[in-house]
Amino acid sequence: MTGLDLDVGVGVLGLLGPNGAGKTTLLRTLATVLPPRRGTLTVLGERVRSERTARRARRNIGYLPQDFGYFPGFTVYDFVRYAAWLREVRRVDAHRRTLDAIEAVGLADRRDALMKALSGGMLRRAGIASAIVGEPRLLLLDEPTVGLDPAQRLEFRALIRSLAGRAVVLSTHLVEDVAAVCDDVAVMNAGAVVFRGGPEALSSAADPAAVGDSPIERGYMTVLSGEAVRA
Repeated sequence: MTGLDLDVGVGVLGLLGPNGAGKTTLLRTLATVLPPRRGTLTVLGERVRSERTARRARRNIGYLPQDFGYFPGFTVYDFVRYAAWLREVRRVDAHRRTLDAIEAVGLADRRDALMKALSGGMLRRAGIASAIVGEPRLLLLDEPTVGLDPAQRLEFRALIRSLAGRAVVLSTHLVEDVAAVCDDVAVMNAGAVVFRGGPEALSSAADPAAVGDSPIERGYMTVLSGEAVRA
C-alpha cells in the first residue's frame, strides 16, 4: 500500500475490495500487528511508534483475523477469557466481561464446549466474542461472517448495530452486509482507497450498465472499474 490516508471514527466503516486489494494488510496495520512501512499510525489519539505505544493501543483494540488461531483443548470460555487477559482487562472484571461477550454472540449454552468441537459458524462466533470482550473502543473484523448461515448473519448484523460509541472496521466481500450495517464505506483496489462515502453514495455512483443485482453492488463494480472515483 502506498499513499493511503484513512481516518476511522465512531461508527461502522465497511471495507470492500477484491482479493489482493490490501484490506487484510490494512487491518493488520491498524491492529499494530504490522508496522507501517512509511507514514504514521495514530490510534485513539496516540501515535504508535514503538512496542510500548503499540501495547497501550492494543488494550483498546479488538481484532478478529479471517483465520484466527486457538488451542483446540480450550473451551469457549477459556478462549474468550484468554483474549480478555491479552487485552489486559482487569482481573476483577474479566469473568463478567467474558460471560457478557459469549452471551452477546449467542454461545452462552456452549461456553463449556471445546473449541475443536465447534461447527464453523460457532467457531466464527467465538472469534467475534474474543474480539469484543472488554468492550474495546476500536473493533477490527476481517471477514467476520464467513461460515455463518443466513440467520446467524442477521444476528451478527444486530450485534454490530448494538456497538454504539465504538469505531468498527468491517472488512467483507458481502456488499449486502455493508448496506445493512455500515455508516461509511471505503472501497480499496490495488492498495489504494478508490471510494469513500456512505452506502447511498456508493449506490448513486453506479453505472446503470454495470453488473450487479442491487444499486450498491453496481456502484461497487463501477468504482472498481474506475468509471466513478470518489476518494
